[in-house]
Amino acid sequence: MTGVRVCFVDSYALRGAGDRLEVLVLRRGLHGRCPGSWETVHGTIEPGETPVQASLRELREETGLAPERLYNVSRTEAFYQHASDEVALIPVFAAFVAAGAAPRLSPEHDRAEWLAPAEAARRFAWPRERR
Repeated sequence: MTGVRVCFVDSYALRGAGDRLEVLVLRRGLHGRCPGSWETVHGTIEPGETPVQASLRELREETGLAPERLYNVSRTEAFYQHASDEVALIPVFAAFVAAGAAPRLSPEHDRAEWLAPAEAARRFAWPRERR
């Protein structure tokens, strides 16, 4: 029987507010999965972690950033994993960082840009991120 599991998180790094709100977009490096695609911070929830802990860890690992405020955006994304016959549920977070924050990229990514929300939505490769 098909299972359901909370196993990933999506975390949107944001800075500023109002008309000056910016969203961080990251480009996948050439040597990983989906090279050249633009995405938000996301990753796997490790054993013993809560989704909040995973969100904070992934943000730190992928960007070096620590949020001043972290919010659950009351949204859960999902997709079907055919290899394990599971529906993966993905809690979504908004991580507000300092106004002048600059990311330090992990080896997963080769470029980062701060964009206005509409431009970030156009840049994201995955439909769940564009929503």
